[in-house]
Amino acid sequence: MPRLFIGIDLPPGVDDHLEMMCYGLPEARWEGADKFHLTLRFIGEVDGRVHREIVDALQELDSPSFLLGLKGMGVFPPRGLPTSVWAGLADPGPVLALRQKVDACLRKVPDVPADPRKFTPHVTIARTGDCELDDVMVYITEHALMRTELFPVERVLLFSSTKTHRGSAYRIEAAFPLRPV
Repeated sequence: MPRLFIGIDLPPGVDDHLEMMCYGLPEARWEGADKFHLTLRFIGEVDGRVHREIVDALQELDSPSFLLGLKGMGVFPPRGLPTSVWAGLADPGPVLALRQKVDACLRKVPDVPADPRKFTPHVTIARTGDCELDDVMVYITEHALMRTELFPVERVLLFSSTKTHRGSAYRIEAAFPLRPV
């Protein structure tokens, strides 16, 4: 069964910007341009019927397109030993509003439970489970002023994720356009 999530892809220029930051943290597992994205909603493993119901529900997504920029760095979890390093958003407001509309669509699919976790929009840069805490903090400090160009967000994507020996591989299952403004 595929593992699904809903997200926003990044344009090549932003992917390149982030990829140029993928150095200087010993033992980090860098995500790379082929995996950079902003997850709006993790769904998990579903069967074919639920997959189709999710696609049908997201066809009703009605949300405006917007401009987005990445800014600053952070870690998960916010306390304790970090397991990942991420880029934050210059203005999370439009993404938070879009997430609410995605959740509203998904509530129409009985077999997709609500997400109990607090939503913190971000783009994961690296997995840091094997890194020294001091090295992670130095990396975050050195990149604290990171900022990308603004880019248009004109669609939401349904991704599937497959585990491989090199980590997860993502595939676009469906695209849902946002309303032009």
